[in-house]
Amino acid sequence: TVPPLAPGQVKSDWANTGVAVRDGIRAGEVPASVHAHAALATAYAQGKPAEFNRALTDYRALLAGKLDTELNKGRQEHLFNQFLPFYRSMMIYVVALILACASWLNWSENLNRAAFRLVALGAVVHTAGLVFRMFLEGRPPVTNLYSSAIFVGWGAVVLGVVLERIFRNGIGSVTASAVGFITLIVAHHLALTSSTGDTMEMMRAVLDTNFWLATHVTTITIGYASTFLAGFLATIYVLRGVFTRTLDEATAKALSRMVYGIVCFATLFSFVGTILGGIWADQSWGRFWGWDPKENGAVLIVLWCAVCLHARWGGMVRERGLANLAIVGNIVTTWSFFGTNMLGVGLHSYGFMSGAFLWLGGFILSQLLLAALGCLPPRFWRSARAA
Repeated sequence: TVPPLAPGQVKSDWANTGVAVRDGIRAGEVPASVHAHAALATAYAQGKPAEFNRALTDYRALLAGKLDTELNKGRQEHLFNQFLPFYRSMMIYVVALILACASWLNWSENLNRAAFRLVALGAVVHTAGLVFRMFLEGRPPVTNLYSSAIFVGWGAVVLGVVLERIFRNGIGSVTASAVGFITLIVAHHLALTSSTGDTMEMMRAVLDTNFWLATHVTTITIGYASTFLAGFLATIYVLRGVFTRTLDEATAKALSRMVYGIVCFATLFSFVGTILGGIWADQSWGRFWGWDPKENGAVLIVLWCAVCLHARWGGMVRERGLANLAIVGNIVTTWSFFGTNMLGVGLHSYGFMSGAFLWLGGFILSQLLLAALGCLPPRFWRSARAA
């Protein structure tokens, strides 16, 4: 694209190269930007970095004083891409996860403290990346599927840090680092499979509102993050109970309290986010509810959280049953979050993606296997036999 540099042009008068050349020939002079682009492309194709840098310096001098705001924005986005905040935080989470798991093997308090500090450092880098993206886009943190995966991970990490500060048993650190790492991996692959390769793409018309992005989208995404966190805590409960002798009575009760508290949190945010989504739909499309697949998915999460809480309140399940319900909640949330986008139908089908079907199926199968392990009689649990 050729920027507007001719006298009388305004900043919105950008044109593609073909239009700029045609209009330049008619006017008797091809724009200098076209010559600059040609010089850059030629030097790049011929593998001449010195000529490329010289052409780039000349082009920047040409733009200076006319498009300073755009040049600064370009420098800022380049800095963001060089900073790689989400990649760096992902690496920090991996190291923290290894240390936290190692602390469980020999109960080293130093390893546990180091893991917690690394998780906190990763959360700081993660937060810096989110804030920088918001600054560059001028938008709330969630604008597309890529950014929602990043935000889900951030929310789970923050909740995990809070849990670790309260219980100080390493579970919060393991949960935060694992969920943070997994969600950032998912976001990385979503960026790779994007049709444009641009994670800060232009907003679709129906999403072009900062108010609803900041209220409905942020609220319901926190609900997604909470249900995933509860499911991962439940996964730790089952795996430690079945395969290790470390799930003693105190640890089991602490894990159960964590799962219960996070499910309560998830219920609140999922419900409020769904109601806000209905109000937004009413303003955008003239109806509060239309049984759209994405809307049905949001209700499924609220209903499943309600099932978990009522089953616990009514005494139908105890600690182990609540853990199994939370694991199944991972399936419900994943389908509502990603699966409905694969259907390609409904007013919310702008998030359509088909390439992740096998990954989604594999994840659902893994959660069903975990739930099956959780349903094994206590005599098959190593921790129960140890007790």
